[in-house]
Amino acid sequence: MAGWSNWSGSVIAAPREIARPREAGELAALVAQAAKVRVVGAGHSFMPLCETSDLLLNLADYEGAITLAPDRRTAWAPAGWSLRKLTAALWDEGLSLVNQGDINPQSLAGAMATGTHGTGAELGSLSTQARGFRLMTAAGEIVECGPDLHPELYQAQRLSLGLLGVAVEIRVEVVPAYHLEERVERRPLAEVAERLDELAAATRHMEFFVFPYSDEVIFKTLHPIEADNPGRPPKEIGEADEAIFKLACDLSAALPVLTPSLQRLLMRLAGKPSRRIGPAHVIFPSERNIRFEEMEYELPRAAGLPTLRAAIDHIRKRRLPITFPFEFRLAAGDDIWMSPFNAGPGASISFHQYARMPWRPAFAEMEAVLRDGAGRPHWAKRHTLTPADVHRLYPRAGDFLAVRQTWDPAGKFANAHLTELFGL
Repeated sequence: MAGWSNWSGSVIAAPREIARPREAGELAALVAQAAKVRVVGAGHSFMPLCETSDLLLNLADYEGAITLAPDRRTAWAPAGWSLRKLTAALWDEGLSLVNQGDINPQSLAGAMATGTHGTGAELGSLSTQARGFRLMTAAGEIVECGPDLHPELYQAQRLSLGLLGVAVEIRVEVVPAYHLEERVERRPLAEVAERLDELAAATRHMEFFVFPYSDEVIFKTLHPIEADNPGRPPKEIGEADEAIFKLACDLSAALPVLTPSLQRLLMRLAGKPSRRIGPAHVIFPSERNIRFEEMEYELPRAAGLPTLRAAIDHIRKRRLPITFPFEFRLAAGDDIWMSPFNAGPGASISFHQYARMPWRPAFAEMEAVLRDGAGRPHWAKRHTLTPADVHRLYPRAGDFLAVRQTWDPAGKFANAHLTELFGL
């Protein structure tokens, strides 16, 4: 058996086989011979979505290329490609994705299957950009679905958690290539909270990061800009900056009582406002080299800031040694059956802990606070939903499970976690 672990190291599995099929016949044979099948991309899920003791598939080497529609508004793309590879290939064709998150190693299929999103008050998750799918079903056949072709399968597959089959190609919405200007600066948390609607309306993308023991935020905006506008060339976060933050994390792990002072020091060292300009697919993502564990809840827009305040107050009152900042983003609502944003416009709160420090007790406390804000968790990040919670929070869960039963009646694509989560 080959060993596998997710990016943070918190999910460990020993699959019977880890396979990287290159073409449809090879994939069909692998699926047919396995009792259980899961698919993995970059392993950025913190929940055991990819865990299996049987067959674990990676489609990074699967044959395929981008095929553009005549109107250049959509493109069929290999589902196993990373977002990094996909967006670079689209750029070569003069195209971009509508929106991205702040990392790009994930596979296109994995990002869509879990409802991964970026930021932007009027922009939906990556799942909202899907216009069609080609799936390898449990029967070993390729089935295409879209709004007018197997529409029920398409609706369920838009955010499927990998329960319906192996996505081999995805038809994704694209737009003409664009450049982004990134601006990063410190601002008082009180000011950002008071002016949130104004700040969100002023730019296409807005987010901020706030350490639990600081009253300032790292405020970041992204906005489309003409390519010939002067600005600093794109560059990743400096090694020195990352080393300083890792040192602070290591000191907090050794002496948790230092955490509040270290966070205030980090904000004083945050430096002057910065600005850079570059291709959208270069500016959107950031490197994430310091390992962490993550929980993220999507809340009704109006509940976002009050819930963030409650979370910060809880950490300060309990003096919890939380080393990473909260990340606060906005996203548009959607109509996807199993999307955390299908109840309307949302605010996203991401809660992290350094991977070398205990995280389970703090996550249990924080989840209670985030649930009080009527939040629903990101499917790939730490949560403790039960089947009763799923059906209470998602009125179309029954429809989703009916589609799953039709296309995978034996549960080939369900693992132990998903079986428990949905009460299969």
